Amino acid sequence: MASSAKPIVYVVDDDAAVLGSLRFLLETDGFVVRTFKNGTALLNAAGVRDADCYVIDYKMPDINGIDLVARLRQSDIRAPVILITGYPDENISTRAAAAGVKGVILKPLLDENLIRQIRDAIQDRPS
Repeated sequence: MASSAKPIVYVVDDDAAVLGSLRFLLETDGFVVRTFKNGTALLNAAGVRDADCYVIDYKMPDINGIDLVARLRQSDIRAPVILITGYPDENISTRAAAAGVKGVILKPLLDENLIRQIRDAIQDRPS
């Protein structure tokens, strides 16, 4: 885990309302949260490696969540990723798992399910 006493979660979603609500939810539960409006913003950010966990939306205009995870992995970023989506299809879980995604959660059912998956992912992360 990064040096902060509180786990650091980076959230990527092109919907500003979703970013705001996820920031509130996660900060209320004790996480340090940094938000990004798209995948390109995350990839270009200073400190992109500082996250203990990433929460990434699947459907975004610049790069989809699975492709973004592949780019993180190509850069040797191994922190766990939780993919969120409002557009499930029968192949998304399979494709996400193949890309190294820890879990897929459907919007709008995020609340406690998301918090539990983030905590489990961080706890299960190899040192």
